[in-house]
Amino acid sequence: MNVFDILGPVMIGPSSSHTAGAARIGLITRALLGQPAVKARIFLHGSFAKTYKGHGTDKAMIAGILGMKTDDERIRFSLEEAHKEGLTVEIVTGELEGAHPNTAEITLTAADGHEVSLRGSSIGGGNIVITRVNGMEVSLTGQHTTLIVLHRDAPGTIAAVTELMAEQGVNICNFRLARKTRGGQAVMTIEIDGVFGPELNDKIKCLENIYSSTMLQPI
Repeated sequence: MNVFDILGPVMIGPSSSHTAGAARIGLITRALLGQPAVKARIFLHGSFAKTYKGHGTDKAMIAGILGMKTDDERIRFSLEEAHKEGLTVEIVTGELEGAHPNTAEITLTAADGHEVSLRGSSIGGGNIVITRVNGMEVSLTGQHTTLIVLHRDAPGTIAAVTELMAEQGVNICNFRLARKTRGGQAVMTIEIDGVFGPELNDKIKCLENIYSSTMLQPI
């Protein structure tokens, strides 16, 4: 446990779970899209669905999608900011089987049609866990530098990525692999110690069988 776990983040209130955590989920979705979104579909489950207006969960999540951090004074006015920036927002509520009470699914679409979807939960104190990206199971918290590597499920692909990282002096603190079908698309979620520049990510992109690699800095 670290100080962040005890005190929570520097944030605009009223709730670390419903506001700070929601903003961080939005931020990670934006980072995965890699460009501004023109359309956002937000599905809220459980407590998020029941109390999002009173706790400002919708404003915080939209603020994150717009690139605002948890302490940004503009969070309160994120709905107006979204309108100014041409972001269309749809909010839907419902239930997800077996999901944490504070869970959201976000789908973002960019102007060029590129789309990314994510499921994330706010688990207390502003901490989050992302459990799905584009329908595939992942596990990331946003507290570490993270590589999300989409690739073809082929022999030697994982070894090529991890060997390259070892050559660059990278220490892996968490690794998860998920795939849709054997030989189809798969995703590696790799959390690492320390902060690395884009050169590492660029080298991974050049490896055989890699479709894309996204580096997320701690959020």
